[in-house]
Amino acid sequence: MKPASITMEESESRHLLAVAGQFNLPGAPAGVREHGRGNINKTYLLTVPGEGRPGQYIMQRVNTQVFPRPAWIMANMRLVGDHIRAGLENNRLAGRRWEVPEIISARDGRDYFIDTSGGFWRVLSFIDQAVVYEKIESPEVAHEAGRALGIFHKLLCGLPADRLFETLPGFHITPLYLAQLEAVINLDNPGQSRPEIEFCLEFVKARRGLAATLENAKKEGKLGRRPIHGDPKISNIMFDAATGRAAALIDLDTVQAGLIHYDLGDCLRSCCNPAGEEVGDPAGVRFDTGLCQIILEGYLAEAASFLSRYDYFFLYEAIRLIAFELGLRYFTDYLRGNAYFKVRHAEHNLGRALVQFRLTESIEAQAGIIRALIKELTPAHLQF
Repeated sequence: MKPASITMEESESRHLLAVAGQFNLPGAPAGVREHGRGNINKTYLLTVPGEGRPGQYIMQRVNTQVFPRPAWIMANMRLVGDHIRAGLENNRLAGRRWEVPEIISARDGRDYFIDTSGGFWRVLSFIDQAVVYEKIESPEVAHEAGRALGIFHKLLCGLPADRLFETLPGFHITPLYLAQLEAVINLDNPGQSRPEIEFCLEFVKARRGLAATLENAKKEGKLGRRPIHGDPKISNIMFDAATGRAAALIDLDTVQAGLIHYDLGDCLRSCCNPAGEEVGDPAGVRFDTGLCQIILEGYLAEAASFLSRYDYFFLYEAIRLIAFELGLRYFTDYLRGNAYFKVRHAEHNLGRALVQFRLTESIEAQAGIIRALIKELTPAHLQF
């Protein structure tokens, strides 16, 4: 009798379970399904049977086109996780729940497994009884989002930044992103006619000088490199389902040395856009200054002790720059054929770029309000 053929879906499921079997899990995985909406890696939720409630784990295939040295990511995750857990043991959070994903080692002792096709896989503990939001849903969530980033920075304060590998060379170095766009298209003579593309080109051209703002401050010694998360958008913050308090910052692939302003700018860019990042009509995008104040208050409740005069001074520039930078990256990826960010259709990255540029416009239109609230939150002895 001829054996029944298996479907592509069944074949993939078998492969995924076989990969999961290469890790030191407490039992044989019984189920696997796609999980989350990440733009870079492929993520799955594993179910492992056990006594009582089944255990769950996160398994990911790391995108090695984006992260060419994935072993460096794992080394950073191991270093940061150990450092944070040591800090938590010293009761620095006064009883607050705070977790960092734990790396589940492979059977060969490494923190990852490479399959026969070269796929780079890892398994992490699942942070349960916690929820993730795609956008800020209340002032309480906003305050906790800011607090989450402040906790993360505070717990990493004692970790020398130079101990971290640079997993993404040039990450958040805005002048490099501008150069990448200019390598794709001539901003002064683009030869494009579509209104949306023309808008993006003119928008970037008018803000060329903005790109080097933070990098110049770093070169002048006004801002210094520290361990940063790299991508602290709202969907990377987990909230305890029972208390509503922030409980973790996940997606640690981009942890490396950088300016905390990259993190602050990205967190505020993400959290203060009530429309969210995936909207059909960019015209409705705006920067909510009320949310900005609440988030900064939450952040400063944890981070005020280690901020300098210049850290406060460049806050507005960070908020504006990182929104502009992400729009620049989306637009460049669109012109390159959507090679970096995962997309659902050919125009997806163009739409994302328009959202970020409209958000930048909203930030610029409210510059006076934002600068005033930053000054109000800056301690008197640190004001210029």
